Amino acid sequence: MATIYEVSKLAGVSLATVSRVTSKNTKVSDKTRQKVLDAMKELDYRPNSIAQSLASNRTNSVGILVSELHGPFFGLMMAGIEEELRVAGKHVIITTGHSDEEKEKDGIDFLISRNCDALILHVEAVTDEYIIELCKGKTPIFLMNRYVDGLNENCISLDNELGGYLATKAIIEKGHSDIAYIAGPQFKDDAQDRLAGHKRALAEHNMPFNNDLFYIGDFREAGGIDGIKYFINNKSNFTALVCANDEMAAGAMIHARENGITIPNELSIIGFDNIILARYIYPKLTTIVNPIDEMGHMAAKLVLKHVYQQKDLLIQHAFQPVLITRDSVFDLK
Repeated sequence: MATIYEVSKLAGVSLATVSRVTSKNTKVSDKTRQKVLDAMKELDYRPNSIAQSLASNRTNSVGILVSELHGPFFGLMMAGIEEELRVAGKHVIITTGHSDEEKEKDGIDFLISRNCDALILHVEAVTDEYIIELCKGKTPIFLMNRYVDGLNENCISLDNELGGYLATKAIIEKGHSDIAYIAGPQFKDDAQDRLAGHKRALAEHNMPFNNDLFYIGDFREAGGIDGIKYFINNKSNFTALVCANDEMAAGAMIHARENGITIPNELSIIGFDNIILARYIYPKLTTIVNPIDEMGHMAAKLVLKHVYQQKDLLIQHAFQPVLITRDSVFDLK
C-alpha cells in the first residue's frame, strides 16, 4: 500500500502539502493540488482516515438523530443535511430516537461515542433541561425543528403555531364553521403548537373549540383514517377537516372517498408540511409549507460555520410557514 511519503516524493511537494490536499484545505494552488491528486491516483493512495482524525482532532463526521426513518418528512430533512455536508467533504452517521426518551438518549450516547464532530438532533421526548445540560459537553449540539430558551444560536425551528393558525384561518375564510381537527401526538411540541394555532384562529372568529370535533392522531396515514372514522361514527356534523400533517390528511382523504364522501364538495381537507405526496394525491392537497429540506441545509450550515469554521455563511434560525392553495378546499361562500 502506498504511503503519504511516496505521494510526496512523486508529486515533488512536501508532506504538509499532501496533507492539505487530502484534508481539502483551500490553501493550495490548483496546479499543486492537481500534481498531488495525479500522484495519488498513480500510486492508488487512500488517505488513512484514522490517522487524519488523530492529526486534526476531527473525524469529519456529523451525527444525526431523527425520530423515524419512516416517511418523506424525515427523508427530506436528512437529504438536506447530508447534501450540504457532503459538498464540504463531511459525512453523516444517522440513528433514530422513535420519540422515546430513553431511545433518544441512547442514540445521542451512541453518536457521541462515535466521536462525531457535532450532532444535529431532532428530538421530541427528552426535556429542555437535558438538552441544556448536554450542550455543556465537548460535542457541539444543534437542534432541528425545536427551540430551547437560552440555546437560540443552536436551534433551527419553524413557527408551528403560526402554521396551525394559517391552516384553520384559510378554512374559515372559505365560509366553513363546522371544522373538525385531527391533531398530532400531544407530547410533541410541534403538534401542541399547531393545535394552539388552530384554537387561536377559531377564537379570532368567535368560534368555540368543539371537543366532539377533536381527535388526537399519530402523524401517520393510519391516524388520519382513524380520526375521520371517529367523526363519522359519532355522526359529527362537519364540512371541513384540518389535519396536523399531510400524512394524516392523505389517510382521511382515502377513507372519505371509500365511504362515498366527495372532496372537496362535501368535505374540505387541509394538511401541514407540503410533502411531495400533497402534489400527487387527488384532489391535490391544500396545505401549509414546512420547508424542512431548507431547514436541513441550514442546520448543516450551522455546523459548518461553528464547528468547521467556514466563513461567510448566513444563518437563518427561524422559518415561517406559508399557505399553499390547491384543490382540496371548497368555498362555501
